[in-house]
Amino acid sequence: MAVDQSMPTTGTRHGAPISLHLLGGFRLLHGTAPVVVPRGLQRVLALIGLRPGVTRSHLAGLLWPEAPEERALSSLRTALWRLRQDPCCPVSTVGDTVRLGPLVAVDVDVLVGTAARVRDGTDPGLAAALEAGRHDLLPGWYDDWVLAERERLRQLRLHMLEELADQHLAAGRHGAALEAALEAMAAEPLRETPHRLVVRIHLAEGNAFEAVHAFYVYRDLLLRELRLEPSAAMTALLDDTLAPIRRASRDGTDTRRGAPHRAPPQSR
Repeated sequence: MAVDQSMPTTGTRHGAPISLHLLGGFRLLHGTAPVVVPRGLQRVLALIGLRPGVTRSHLAGLLWPEAPEERALSSLRTALWRLRQDPCCPVSTVGDTVRLGPLVAVDVDVLVGTAARVRDGTDPGLAAALEAGRHDLLPGWYDDWVLAERERLRQLRLHMLEELADQHLAAGRHGAALEAALEAMAAEPLRETPHRLVVRIHLAEGNAFEAVHAFYVYRDLLLRELRLEPSAAMTALLDDTLAPIRRASRDGTDTRRGAPHRAPPQSR
């Protein structure tokens, strides 16, 4: 590994902070300077960053699942030796466990910490919550452990945004609630929960038209993509709002003008 000296650094070479970025793609930074890491070693660093304190045998088994245990452990020893040759190496080993150095910042930890604060009812700040985990974990990587972690973090972020929207809605902060719900909707357009939140927020604001519009936009999307109807729970949100329209339809009322249909006059 080597620091790209064409990029500026903050502090001295050995004193600058080290950060590992896994969301949106692999990047190891020493200060603001990218550290060039071979792809094979990227996999080792990424897994250590995602599994703090992982044992050597577990690490080797995940990285080389098809190799015999002894060969996998040998490959791991070689990889760790290569990592330690660089003064920017962020890895430390204690006994049988391997972890990143205590001062290494990992962007995944920001998402996990933000989600924990939301879960505990501590407002992390709307902008910070919306930004946390906005990019997928290691796009283009298809190792089994990457796929599992990518889905775990995706679900963690979706639930965080929905819980945040629900908290803001309960507190009457409708604008913030809507931003969080729309962010979740953008992350997974077919997921019903954020659409249901949007309908609830519009109803809480007294915007019946916006609520009905949001419902039918989602209903059309679901029918088009999956040939499914929204759940009974979502439909029930609009029961009171749509009840007069449904009654008018049954009674033969022109719902566009609010007047009964009249038969055309008979010609004489």
